[in-house]
Amino acid sequence: MNNIEYMNECMARDLAVMLVEDHHISIPEALDILYNSETYEKLQDKRTGLYFQSPVYVYDFLQNELKNGKIA
Repeated sequence: MNNIEYMNECMARDLAVMLVEDHHISIPEALDILYNSETYEKLQDKRTGLYFQSPVYVYDFLQNELKNGKIA
């Protein structure tokens, strides 16, 4: 595993925890939401640099996507 992959895994963990806490859902549900999101797709794209941002910053993208059906 390289550094970017590790950073993505840590980010996914943090985003899932935030989803669990904010939406009162289970970890599997949170991971399902995350892994099927446009936000996660963008996170996996190294060109976006999202892996280098704070989890709170990326979570804002995810929240907007969940609210509006797309990344705002």
